[in-house]
Amino acid sequence: MKTKNIATVYAILAAALYAINIPVSKLLLNYAGATITAAFLYLGAGIGLLIYGGIEKLAKSGRRQDGLTKKELPYTVAMVVLDIIAPILLMFGITRTNSANVSLLNNFEIVATSMIALVVFKEVISKKLWIAILMVTTASVILSFEGAGAFALNEGSLLALGACICWGFENNCTKMISNKNSTEIVVIKGCFSGMGSFIIALLSGERIPEAKWIAAILLLGFVAYGLSIKFYIMAQQHLGAAKTSAYYSIAPFLGVAFSMVILGERPAMQFYIAMAIMAASTMVMAKDTISLQHTHEHEHTHTHEHFHGDLVHTHEHTHKHTHLHTHSSNSEIHAHKHNDLLGHEHPHTA
Repeated sequence: MKTKNIATVYAILAAALYAINIPVSKLLLNYAGATITAAFLYLGAGIGLLIYGGIEKLAKSGRRQDGLTKKELPYTVAMVVLDIIAPILLMFGITRTNSANVSLLNNFEIVATSMIALVVFKEVISKKLWIAILMVTTASVILSFEGAGAFALNEGSLLALGACICWGFENNCTKMISNKNSTEIVVIKGCFSGMGSFIIALLSGERIPEAKWIAAILLLGFVAYGLSIKFYIMAQQHLGAAKTSAYYSIAPFLGVAFSMVILGERPAMQFYIAMAIMAASTMVMAKDTISLQHTHEHEHTHTHEHFHGDLVHTHEHTHKHTHLHTHSSNSEIHAHKHNDLLGHEHPHTA
């Protein structure tokens, strides 16, 4: 199987594992506070992947990757801070609106990650992805109002959108270190972000739940955050931030399905209108991703013939931008202008 195809499987698996997070978290929030739940979710991810990494090391399985260095410290610190804020916002959002609503709003993360990738990291956004971004934004606006003719903003939806924006920044920070050891990244994410949230929970006066609920939250964190993030990072290594999130965008729809099955939720009509728009945007992104993959394979690597007297030779070039260069052979100079497409990578996420 091709590397990109394997990366696509990782992205979809990450989405499926994360999809159970919101409906199950809503159940667990009946027994634990929002901030303490966010803390144990991430601690479950960090501790679980720490054990996973130890087993992997003992078994000497998996591809060997370099660890993080001081060079990646700014992105690592930013990643941890954003992973403290985002899940807390999400948990408070879940307590203030139905979980199907929050699940669907997770698609806004694509918008946030893509716009940040464009503005901050100078990634290119295709016309189709722009259309999808507009559609997701429209659906998110619909979900941000209470419905039933009211113009009051849905506080839970706004908190969920805030979490998506934080994760949009976090996705791009993670992309900058995604070539490093993915297990180490998740352990750092989980342990440090979890401890940060735990300290905030204690300072805010939240009580520590019973041991059985702590164990349940830790297990959910390991599956929905730990394994999900690990697979997400592994996908990013080959697909880029925005493309990975494009595949990952099925997570909200799976989350909606789980919310209806587990919690028996039946949202209002505006939800289904928003979901139809979200589904259409996902199809646009999927087509865009497929076409971009073929375009990249065709356009990034190509050959040039060069004539030096009677000698003709052919070699490959891989370009990501427009440039002018010259070749000198004895007294003969050859100038070649290459007008190639800029390297394009497309927006957790957990």
